[in-house]
Amino acid sequence: MSQTLLRGKHLITFQEWNKNEINMVLDVAGDLKRRFATGEPHRLLQDKTLFMMFFEQSTRTRNSMEAGMTQLGGHAHDLTPDKMQLSHGESAKDTAMVLSRMGHGIACRNCFYGIGNKYLREMAQFSSIPILSLQDDLYHPMQVIADLMTIQEYFGKDTGGLKVTISWAYAISHAKPLSVPLSQLLMFPRFGMDVTVAAPKEFPLYPELVAAAKRNAAENWGKLIFTDDMDTAFEGAQIVIPKNWGGFGNYTFDEYNQNEEACRQEMKNNLAKHKDWICDERRMKLAAPEVKYMHALPADRGNEVTDAVIDGPASIIYDEAENRLHTAKAVMALTMGGRP
Repeated sequence: MSQTLLRGKHLITFQEWNKNEINMVLDVAGDLKRRFATGEPHRLLQDKTLFMMFFEQSTRTRNSMEAGMTQLGGHAHDLTPDKMQLSHGESAKDTAMVLSRMGHGIACRNCFYGIGNKYLREMAQFSSIPILSLQDDLYHPMQVIADLMTIQEYFGKDTGGLKVTISWAYAISHAKPLSVPLSQLLMFPRFGMDVTVAAPKEFPLYPELVAAAKRNAAENWGKLIFTDDMDTAFEGAQIVIPKNWGGFGNYTFDEYNQNEEACRQEMKNNLAKHKDWICDERRMKLAAPEVKYMHALPADRGNEVTDAVIDGPASIIYDEAENRLHTAKAVMALTMGGRP
């Protein structure tokens, strides 16, 4: 491994990190998971401060970051727009430059379509400390690194040829972001996995990032296949990840989301056409005998997935959720700590 010093590095997407750097995160996460299990102290960020900015609700992300920072010996500030001057129009630049002088890392979740990724990149442009994405409209790096760790725990580190299905699923809870499937689509082929993406034609993913994922597959001996048939996608799969995402891949939003209301109504109409896109026991039987079910949570039970599947023996969702803690700690320890 030629480079292990990640101190000060931003994490907007793992697409901008090389595989050595990603493997370093996984190695450190494994070590920190062992230490957590044995009760061994690991205060690698003693007296360090992380500012966490949340524009949306969070369970796993907020708690994995805040608990992780505590376990690393530091402190995390849980910030929402009502606690800051964001509601009064303070710019990403000013926020980043001020917080940079007060702490050691800034973590932000901003999933507003057409805005979130731009906001994080503006902060990264002006911040002198690491900007860590907690999810935006395009990427969810903290989720996908936990997914990769979980997959390697069950199937080994050599994931070449592993058959993974990323499938759209019906949901009514809310219009879920594209960032989880896009991050998985970009990451998994880099580790040689054979990825099948299933979705109705009304729910595509962003073509620019699909093109990047295809390049990742070609460069790493992975495969990338697209289908609009959920049953076909499940056939022989060793890992299935059925999860809803909105139809935002069909649209380009301006800075003020002026057409978002009309787009959401169109997505709602399209949703009604595909209520049969559910992960149930029949579809799980189409998969390989060793198949594992994954989901970033929260799952829309009864719509995305049946209770029999999500609570069944193939489900590894809680291992996946726990690994959010260990991988988050690894990212923070490497980017906010490291050699002085």
